[in-house]
Amino acid sequence: MILTISTTHQPATDLGYLLHKNPSRMHSGEFGFGKVHVLYPEATEERCTAAMVMEVDPVGLVRGRKGQPGESGVLAQYVNDRPYSANSFMVTAIREFFGTAMNGRCKERPELAETAIPLTARLPSLRAKGGEAFVRALFEPLGYEVEARALPLDQEFPEWGDSPYVDLTLSATKRLSELLTHLYVLIPVLDMAKHYWIDEDEVEKLLKRGEGWLATHPQKESITRRYLRHRRLTNLALEQLVAPEGEEDADEQAEEAAAQEEAVERRVSLHDQRLNAVRDVILESGAKRVLDLGCGEGKLIRLLLKETQFEAVVGMDVSHVQLEKAHQRINPDRLPSRVASKLTLLHGSLVYRDARLTGFDAAAVVEVIEHLDEPRLAAFERVLFEFARPKLVVLTTPNREYNDLFEGLTGFRHRDHRFEWTRGEFEGWANGVAARFGYRAEFQPVGPVDPERGAPSQMGIFGIA
Repeated sequence: MILTISTTHQPATDLGYLLHKNPSRMHSGEFGFGKVHVLYPEATEERCTAAMVMEVDPVGLVRGRKGQPGESGVLAQYVNDRPYSANSFMVTAIREFFGTAMNGRCKERPELAETAIPLTARLPSLRAKGGEAFVRALFEPLGYEVEARALPLDQEFPEWGDSPYVDLTLSATKRLSELLTHLYVLIPVLDMAKHYWIDEDEVEKLLKRGEGWLATHPQKESITRRYLRHRRLTNLALEQLVAPEGEEDADEQAEEAAAQEEAVERRVSLHDQRLNAVRDVILESGAKRVLDLGCGEGKLIRLLLKETQFEAVVGMDVSHVQLEKAHQRINPDRLPSRVASKLTLLHGSLVYRDARLTGFDAAAVVEVIEHLDEPRLAAFERVLFEFARPKLVVLTTPNREYNDLFEGLTGFRHRDHRFEWTRGEFEGWANGVAARFGYRAEFQPVGPVDPERGAPSQMGIFGIA
């Protein structure tokens, strides 16, 4: 069983500082399941690779253990895949050998631990229940380039088909602590087995290691269920991920706040004007495949589906509840089959790289960015403009300067808004994004224009330069 982690960061041998393991020697340890070694097959200034090699003792695993119900004789205790397939034994070794690195600490180079560096991890044999598609669904939303090759049952007899194992390679520019944490959580999720008793301590462990990424992961429920295995523990973890104690349900909050915003803007019919303006820009561009990111209840999607120009319309939202409402509002079962076939609704987050978002002509992002905290806004920029990279992005956001003209409004229009920009602030951000990612930005007002305060909503139109 083996895990390799490589980097081309300069100097690449900094990996030794991050892992707290000197590249010039081998590091070994003994566990109840066998021996673990960490060594460096290559360690140059240009490229460095650390390898964790595990020698699992199949006899030691069952020594003194009585046969379990359903096992067909003593031999069944010894015949298993544990010696060669990455599983919870490897997770234990990661915690013991790389625990300090996983916690993001580096005494010698503290600034290095906070730096995103190019990393590649490879697991040549990983049991993946769910296959290559599920592997991608776990890692791609976290920003990894994924190579997952199914391993044959027997290379001599290809007609037997594929085994439940994959040769997995993950590549990304990340902090090492992030990579190790994702492996620590997701290896047992794919294997769906642990070598130790699962109790409430595992819930705390999952919440700790999933902090900052699990709550918004598109596969949150599958990850939690597979990691914990027991319904009671799964429900306990999901309750804490979705709605911390003392807080209202997140979807109920969003719905109530959206109603507040709609009430503020109703007098000028701004919502309808905004959707029509976005649709018209996309139509004029000649786009055929369109994304609606943060699609909510699907109001823009309904407009887009009425246009014969569009061949594919994909809506994505982080809220299951909103997606369900979008499905009910659009009601594809009552649409002509040629129209219904254009529609796809996806559950996903806008701050994690997602391969499903690539290959589109245009993306609409209507009143979404103001709901993102500043660190997540930076992640959103890369997800959309660097990785998904549609030819056209049409993005709207409130104009704070106009707020004084809304009767009775104090503060932001929506209580979940993290910010509301002036025209100058929005244009400064948009021009910066365009310059960084190779787009050009244009701006249009949406709604009635006040000579001093501008329009209530502002629209940025980004085209690849």
